Amino acid sequence: MKRSLLIAFGILAITAPVSAQSLTGAGATFPNPIYTKWFDAYNKKTGIQINYQSIGSGGGIRQFTEGTVDFGASDGPMNESQIQAVNGNVLHVPTVLGAVAVTYNLPALGNTQLKFDGNLLVDIFMGRVTNWNDPKIAALNPGVKLPDQDLIVVHRSDGSGTTYVFTDYLNKFSREWKDKVGYATSVNWPVGLGGKGNEGVTQQIKQTEGALGYVELIYAISNKLPYAQVKNAAGNFITPSLETVTAAAAGTKLPKDTDFRVSITNAPGDQAYPIASFTWLLVKKDNKDAAKAKLIRDFLTWMITPEAQKMAAELHYAPLPDPVVSLVQARLPTLKASGKAIALSF
Repeated sequence: MKRSLLIAFGILAITAPVSAQSLTGAGATFPNPIYTKWFDAYNKKTGIQINYQSIGSGGGIRQFTEGTVDFGASDGPMNESQIQAVNGNVLHVPTVLGAVAVTYNLPALGNTQLKFDGNLLVDIFMGRVTNWNDPKIAALNPGVKLPDQDLIVVHRSDGSGTTYVFTDYLNKFSREWKDKVGYATSVNWPVGLGGKGNEGVTQQIKQTEGALGYVELIYAISNKLPYAQVKNAAGNFITPSLETVTAAAAGTKLPKDTDFRVSITNAPGDQAYPIASFTWLLVKKDNKDAAKAKLIRDFLTWMITPEAQKMAAELHYAPLPDPVVSLVQARLPTLKASGKAIALSF
């Protein structure tokens, strides 16, 4: 089909030149393990190089806004003012779901798994619970011999989607938290030590006996740190896992015109883990660089295939639910290159 006929039908077939065989992205550390796996697999499949900097969601939003990367990544969706800053030219594309685990370093407990609820975590991160044998911890953990030891809070120091998810959860339990701290990729923490990235928080906890913090589940697992059961909306104490994150997403009902910015913290469901979230790639709805637009559209099309999504479970992320995959499939054809539709390579 000739180019003029393609244009007449509103479809511009774009062939990426040799100079446009790579993409750059930056943002969330939460999904970095699965992104690393995906980008390597996609490179072997297509030869396309995707370079990703795991710098935190705040940095990802900033670099996407400044146009210094081809795509951003965030676990906290952009707010209205951030969307206005890019003149609305952004689509949040959900990629996988993950769990934020409450992890700690307390050798005295051995293999005992602690239990927390939203109110207790608010008290800990507000600085009201400062010792491991505090009665509030003991009340949720009957029979556990808690040590008389300082409890040291560790949180993110950088702009972080993991922080967005965790504070979004805490925000649902306390008006005081809502008024004084709130929820965002970066907040003014009342207490605690800061660590950069999920990697930094993990290392702070690993190196500090008595520490407690929050990280994406794979970071706790890969570093052999214990992680807690958290009480869900149904009143059950739930361990973060592939199955319980999937359960948290099961009740999500998105309309056809969704922008995919949805919170699933403290979701209903007997087996739903309460500190769970989608994570998103941030891409331009209309990209002036036609070659980059095509590379991005091709990758996103592959990313939601069963081949790619099944890789998520291997790293303790939950694949996108089928209804969400269908919505993404329906949305990708709306992506444009200088106002024109983008033809797929496969």
